[in-house]
Amino acid sequence: MPVPDFQTIMLPLLESVRDGNEYSISELADLLADRFELTPAERNERVPSGVTRFRDRVHWANTYMKKAILLESPGRGRIRITPRGLELLQENPQRIDRKLLMRYPEYVEFASPGDDNHSNDTDVQDDKSVDRTPHETMELAYREMKESLAQDLLARVKTCSPGFFENLVLDVLVAMGYGGSRYDAAQSVGQTGDGGIDGIIKQDRLGLDVLYVQAKRWENTVGRPVVQAFAGSLDGVKARKGVLITTSRFSKDATEYVEKIEKRIILVDGEQLAELMIAHGVGVSDVISYTVKRVDQDYFEE
Repeated sequence: MPVPDFQTIMLPLLESVRDGNEYSISELADLLADRFELTPAERNERVPSGVTRFRDRVHWANTYMKKAILLESPGRGRIRITPRGLELLQENPQRIDRKLLMRYPEYVEFASPGDDNHSNDTDVQDDKSVDRTPHETMELAYREMKESLAQDLLARVKTCSPGFFENLVLDVLVAMGYGGSRYDAAQSVGQTGDGGIDGIIKQDRLGLDVLYVQAKRWENTVGRPVVQAFAGSLDGVKARKGVLITTSRFSKDATEYVEKIEKRIILVDGEQLAELMIAHGVGVSDVISYTVKRVDQDYFEE
């Protein structure tokens, strides 16, 4: 089964502590993973930020129920049920979700600070977004913005002049740490006259290892013959590794070919080129940054 959303986790979490004992969030996460019969892959699935998805959802299920005073923290990293939590379990609820938590004024204040009508949570129960934790909502928004930016970048790259494209590829390679300085890279990688570049570039600053680079603004899918010819050209320039960059895409035959040969060849398609530009700050600029912080438990340890 897929990893359950945090609202699905809330009732089993509350039931797991109904004995009144104290538990750690780690212990409860393991108990709940067993209860939901999660596979090792599902237990270790991570969101893009690196947080384990299931444990993150257990954390937020705990947070929301603490805001409703169904759970409390008697000590550092410890969880215990409250009298209110026991009262709720005596009602035998079929599910605990945000809509149910709205009966508790403390949760209402947390969910809708300064909003007297408190309609936000109750009006969106059919929206799948209510099943996401705050971390997941931020990750989804970031991913959507990044994908849109990558598409815009690729569209611009395809319309730029041949000379600009050559400089763009050099900037990306240097930003990634190849070629030494921008000047050194420009001397090593030359124009081909067909809207692309090719040449030998340093893989390290001392030039102990080299990389053969070829980049062209292709429109059509790049097939195996082109990649095979590129692989053969490595011998002519005494290179063992190569990077073939295109603004379009590679065929399945082409990608399967490089996986089978002894030479080390990396294929970079248009989407990957745009992602590299974003990752290394080429052709993009920062708009705004957010820093997500958490409580430093060590600071409060007496």
